[in-house]
Amino acid sequence: MTRLGDLERAVMDVLWDSVPGTSGGITVREVADALDGRELAYTTVMTVLDRLAGKDMVQREREGRAWRYRAAASREQYIAQLMLDALDLGGSRDAALVRFARSVTGTEAEVLRAALGAEAEGAGHDGDALTGRVEAPSVDGVGRPPRADTAADR
Repeated sequence: MTRLGDLERAVMDVLWDSVPGTSGGITVREVADALDGRELAYTTVMTVLDRLAGKDMVQREREGRAWRYRAAASREQYIAQLMLDALDLGGSRDAALVRFARSVTGTEAEVLRAALGAEAEGAGHDGDALTGRVEAPSVDGVGRPPRADTAADR
């Protein structure tokens, strides 16, 4: 899986955060406008999107003279693949998993337990087919653990 540079990540964040109903994707101009405070040239954004298409990170569809872009996979799928790729770097995969498991918070451990329980019951390896999410035990009263909003998530 391709690791993203800072600008590529910012562009992907725009695509991942775009309105879910926009299955046709968004234009280069819409991506450029969404990159608040970056003052990037239209051609720079177009080049980044073109490179991301070449890396199979985005899909594009012609609309008149313009292209519409959308993420090829969800943010969660991308991150999960990065984690799997990291496990394949060598050494003991089991030791890396144990070390990772010991580093997660209690809430994250509950999410992992719920996902593993669903897998054991034959619910499938991706959880919810639409979102890739697995329901965790209710932690916030709504049926899911509260999400930590960190700078790395933006």
